[in-house]
Amino acid sequence: MLKIAKLTDYGIVVLTHIAHAPDRVHRVTELADELNIPAPTVAKLAKTLARDGLLISHRGAHGGYRLARPAAEIRVVDIVESLEGPVAIMECIEHPGACRQESVCQTRGNWIRINRAITRALEGISLADMALDTPVAPEVPILAEAAV
Repeated sequence: MLKIAKLTDYGIVVLTHIAHAPDRVHRVTELADELNIPAPTVAKLAKTLARDGLLISHRGAHGGYRLARPAAEIRVVDIVESLEGPVAIMECIEHPGACRQESVCQTRGNWIRINRAITRALEGISLADMALDTPVAPEVPILAEAAV
C-alpha cells in the first residue's frame, strides 16, 4: 500500500490547524489538546518543521510556534519532504543504482513518471488549500478508474 506515515499526517493536521490562526503563537500543549495528538508527538513534529523552515519557534512563558511564511507559500510537498524525506515511491528513484535489476528493468521509466506525477500533485496543493473546507480541483489530470 502506498501511503504517508502517520507522523506526516499529524504534521499536516498540526500545520493546517496553525494556518487557521497564523498570527497567533500556538503552544504545544494547546495543539495537543485541541487536536487530540499526544504532546510529545506535537513537540517532535514542531521541532522538525521549525528546523526545516516551516514553523518559527518562540521561546519563553508565552512561547510556541507559528508559520514561518504564509500558508499559501507552504506546499504539501514541503511538509512531506520535511517529515519523510524526498518523494520516492521506489528504491531506485531515491537511490539510483541500488537495485540489481535496474539495468534490465522495463518498468523503471514508468515508475519515474508516476513519481513525478505524485510530486507535482503534492507541489500543487498549498497549506492554505489544505485549510479550506472544500477540496481544490486537481491541476494534475487524474486517470479515470477502470470499469469494474
